[in-house]
Amino acid sequence: MKINIFALLSYLFFSTTIDAQQHKKSVVKFQKELNKEFKNPKKSPLKKEDLKTFQGLAFFPIDEKYRVTAKFERAENAIPFQMATTTDRLPTYEVYGTATFVIDQQEFTLNIYQSHQLRATKKYKTHLFLPFTDLTNGTETYGGGRFLDLEIPEGTSIPIDFNKAYHPYCAYNYSYSCPIPPEENDLKIKIEAGVKL
Repeated sequence: MKINIFALLSYLFFSTTIDAQQHKKSVVKFQKELNKEFKNPKKSPLKKEDLKTFQGLAFFPIDEKYRVTAKFERAENAIPFQMATTTDRLPTYEVYGTATFVIDQQEFTLNIYQSHQLRATKKYKTHLFLPFTDLTNGTETYGGGRFLDLEIPEGTSIPIDFNKAYHPYCAYNYSYSCPIPPEENDLKIKIEAGVKL
């Protein structure tokens, strides 16, 4: 029995370690791709003068705590609405569902949105949008909040990795029009993961 328990514990430890390593590689890949985009003059949101001195974005250390598997609940009879932005542009979204998860023994629920414009395209028809604010805004991160890109889940759970949270383009260039995270997506906790100032 002792040998079986030891083998099981060893297997679980090995599996967890491998999973953490794969997760780290995934986040590092995300960071590299984001920096590549910002360094590309054709894609970068940076102003020309900022692009000349750009060395790379700053990121919080990768932290497994901020990778969660949330309980997903599909919204019923969602009503389309116009999401406020930093300009007078009012894109149409709807609440696709809610995600409930736990961080530091606290339970949180966020709305996940779907863009009517993007879902009409082949490339983004399964794309979901998670804008949020948290207690790092205005000090460690952009005051207007951060974004996460998700995909429509197949079941009743959805993976959310705050290590891949990024700033809207408005954080770097006010000429852009960026969605403003709705009040219901304000987290009363510091999300020390993803892109920082």
